[in-house]
Amino acid sequence: MRQDLIVGIDAGTSVIKAVAFSLDGQQVAAAGLPNSYTNLPDGGVEQDIARTWRDTASVLRLLAERVADLATRTAVVGVTGQGDGTWLIDRDGEPVGPGWLWLDSRAAGIVEELERSGVRAALYRLTGCGLTACQQSAHWLWMKRHRPELLARAATGFHCKDWLYFKLTGERATDISEGAYTFGNWRTRAYDPAVLDALGVPDLARLLPPLVDGSQVTAPLSGAAAEATGLLPGTPVSLGFLDVLCTALGGGLYDPGRAVAVSIVGSTGMHMRLATSEAEVAIGDEASGYTMPFMVPGTWSQMQSNMAATLNIDWVVDLACEAAAVLGHWVVRKEALPRLDAAVLDAPPAAALYHPYIHPSGERGPFVDANARAQFSGLSQDVGFVGMVRSVYEGLAMAARDCYATMGHRPDEIRVAGGAARSKALRSILASVVGAPVRRSEREEAGAAGCAMMAAVAIGVFPDMATACRAWVDPLLGEATPPDPALRATYDRLFPIYRDIHGRMRPVWRDLAAARKALR
Repeated sequence: MRQDLIVGIDAGTSVIKAVAFSLDGQQVAAAGLPNSYTNLPDGGVEQDIARTWRDTASVLRLLAERVADLATRTAVVGVTGQGDGTWLIDRDGEPVGPGWLWLDSRAAGIVEELERSGVRAALYRLTGCGLTACQQSAHWLWMKRHRPELLARAATGFHCKDWLYFKLTGERATDISEGAYTFGNWRTRAYDPAVLDALGVPDLARLLPPLVDGSQVTAPLSGAAAEATGLLPGTPVSLGFLDVLCTALGGGLYDPGRAVAVSIVGSTGMHMRLATSEAEVAIGDEASGYTMPFMVPGTWSQMQSNMAATLNIDWVVDLACEAAAVLGHWVVRKEALPRLDAAVLDAPPAAALYHPYIHPSGERGPFVDANARAQFSGLSQDVGFVGMVRSVYEGLAMAARDCYATMGHRPDEIRVAGGAARSKALRSILASVVGAPVRRSEREEAGAAGCAMMAAVAIGVFPDMATACRAWVDPLLGEATPPDPALRATYDRLFPIYRDIHGRMRPVWRDLAAARKALR
């Protein structure tokens, strides 16, 4: 039987998915299982490493129930997963403890110490990445101080996708992108000993696995993995880059000759641009965001991430539902959201300015401040509830523009993915705020598609990534939503004020945080 399928695995924070694609990028079938993780009182967020593998194997077997002859038809498997975090295994390949997720904030105090000492700024100049508490380097420093026995027992430091790749193939590796932005130099796309030296842990170099590019190399599926998953032993397996980069690839970030951008508007917001030379990489004054090697040699992805995106919409819609319930009218979010979304389109713009820092962990892009909190500015009694909802949408678009401005980028076109990409109101407002046409990617499983595209290039289905994108990405880009000239002019006047407000608020947020702490 002809091998006419590519399987992409995307082990996200909430769900582990396996998706079967045809060689030309059509989604054939998908299967998934929910993830579970534990929130600890000290800010820790942990996931059972062994269970994650068992669930992944189960998802592949579920996929086989939906696709006839999946094992014999699979040409290659690609795997990606949630970035950052720490998954340690010992010499025998067994976990030394639970996996620490990117949500884990135990190392926040250590990151603050590194900020005060100047080490964080020095690391930023090397890695191109603003160190935060969610990254493996910060986790290792916390473990060194509080749980040294974990590091002593460990032989390899993985991330989620690296663990799954190890269980599929027996190979200890991480991808070039995650390795370089955490422990390396963005210019060389390789580890840099100066990073561990600056952190004061050069001895932990022994935990760093080799770096691989899954668009160029694969490893064979092991016999044990074949038995667990139902796939054939020897099936090529490609280690994809972390999920956000695979989502960017599947969503259309790579379009040679054009200055496109990708915004993933989900619970959090991720805004990405592509640099095609070192000279195009914008390393700003403030250590924030990520600079990551992209899947194409000589290219880099720069990212700024808002801690909260649609969480702000969820919050304001839930307020509407709560108010309705108090008045005796029960409405659930699923029913209220489309009604409010439609009303936003007809509401007048700029009733107030909204800063969307609703997450209790503050903000991480384009500035890092754990004390940042959401706020409306300029409210008056003339502002109705729908006007406030529109201001929330506008605040998300202003936050996106803030991120692109920090990266020195005004895109020719923005491609949007994530749950909010379905909102016509949000696409329209985003286009006018940023001043660029917005197109929705119709690809529902962009992360799985991105790692599958890498795998397809690795085995020669496509000669290069540009060809793969023409086949897999371009046909699924929706019609462009252009900026409204009048709205664009309005938002251009308001954007400097938006930035000025959050700059002035930082000492106020600090004082509020101290007051909240004193009241506990």
